[in-house]
Amino acid sequence: MAYEVAAFYQFAALPDFRELREPLRAFCDGLGLKGSVLLAQEGINGTLAGTDAAIDALAHELAHGALFGGRLDNLELKFSTSAAMPFGRLKVRLKKEIVTLGDAAADPTRQVGIYIDAADWNALIAEPDTVLLDTRNAFEVAIGTFEGAIDPGLRSFGQFKDFAAQNLDPARHRRIAMFCTGGIRCEKASAHLLARGFAEVYHLKGGILRYLEEVPEAQSRWRGECFVFDERVALGHGLRERAREGADNE
Repeated sequence: MAYEVAAFYQFAALPDFRELREPLRAFCDGLGLKGSVLLAQEGINGTLAGTDAAIDALAHELAHGALFGGRLDNLELKFSTSAAMPFGRLKVRLKKEIVTLGDAAADPTRQVGIYIDAADWNALIAEPDTVLLDTRNAFEVAIGTFEGAIDPGLRSFGQFKDFAAQNLDPARHRRIAMFCTGGIRCEKASAHLLARGFAEVYHLKGGILRYLEEVPEAQSRWRGECFVFDERVALGHGLRERAREGADNE
């Protein structure tokens, strides 16, 4: 049996996030969904898998249902498939941040970089004065990345601040294009750089997953595979599963 997988996030004011945890868990459990959802005052971030009907019901509830009351009206949502259930259980957790950077000035609800659609990404990163930056962790970069991208060598995303302070200069690096798996880390990273005075900061809308979904492989500047945090381990163009011998996702 094939399963549909929904990856989603939105930065939005959720002051009642603690009270949302149990109703959301019960709703997802009732649909037979498995995976992980993070709730914080700044928004929601999750990946869930289930039947097509269950995922459709989830998407409708998040964007239009009574649970969030219309606050997730700009939800970034991407779909893929899995030949087997890619998660062992359902988890809904409360966090301080939905993606941990630890910089109060990096507030994506106030300012973020300029979104670049997948169709326009190749042209941007081909420009010679563009600094192309992979904001993911080093083990993700090792599986696949864009041609010419800088690997910050991060063990965790929280180290991005230190990398930027030591290696990026607003006076010299006038145009920065960044990318990550689904787009959420770039929201925080671009907000951080803008707060530090960088003039032009761009990020790939929908992340690598959207790029692999929309850009034909023959035109792609992507090399390798895209690591995903579930039992599929990595996806290729068209968001196809690709078996990786000996791989794990711990």
